[in-house]
Amino acid sequence: MSHAITPSGSGLNRVPRVTADFWLIKLMAVTMGETAADYLAVNLGLGLTTTSLLMAAVLVAVMALQLAQKRYVPWTYWSAVVLVSVVGTLITDNLVDNFGVALQTTAIVFSVMLAATFVWWYRSEGTLSIHAVTTNRREAFYWLAILLTFALGTAVGDLVAEVFGLGYLTTGVIFGAIIAAIAGAYYALRLDGIPTFWLVYILTRPLGASFGDLLSQPTEYGGMGLGTTYTSLVFLAVIVATVSYMSFTYRPEVVQAEHVS
Repeated sequence: MSHAITPSGSGLNRVPRVTADFWLIKLMAVTMGETAADYLAVNLGLGLTTTSLLMAAVLVAVMALQLAQKRYVPWTYWSAVVLVSVVGTLITDNLVDNFGVALQTTAIVFSVMLAATFVWWYRSEGTLSIHAVTTNRREAFYWLAILLTFALGTAVGDLVAEVFGLGYLTTGVIFGAIIAAIAGAYYALRLDGIPTFWLVYILTRPLGASFGDLLSQPTEYGGMGLGTTYTSLVFLAVIVATVSYMSFTYRPEVVQAEHVS
């Protein structure tokens, strides 16, 4: 193992520490991404195409604000995550519903694209660490990977719940069990934190989406019939409360050096 200090690895980290509240709000954000996309496209009658264009425009505006911060600011960062969640869901929905691409194909394509992004990121920066996202290029790689995890997670979740016919609850339980197994292996076997983080990040998308669908979808489709409006508002309230807490307790994470193996 060699330790190297890189100039690009100094400064303020632009993404949050991975803590319990990080995973809580991430799970809420992915769940809301699923229900909010359905609410806009179906309940408000905007349709999939109009909803996609509208949310993509909002995402561009929010992402420009996020990239301008040059440090982690809870409300801009998590606003971007929620919007990326919605747009990632809509990308997969458009491919499947508007262009007739099979979910199996969509999952494979996004898996390849995500792997290629990680390879490109590592070859450019020498690390995939989320603890040293301190430059514009690293943050661009980070957000591209995040977008692809949401699109991939949507495809995988829908594939298991709908194509394989396991239903929302069973699908959620399966992905929850896989996440628990990965977390257990991380603590018990000391697995490397970077691949385990990204694996869990991908899998929380179908986990959250499955439970979002379980709560919001009509009972005849295997849901609990709470509706997308009520479900989205509940999760939005949790997100706002958690982000407010983060804003009051956050202390900047200064990256002085990074260790490259």
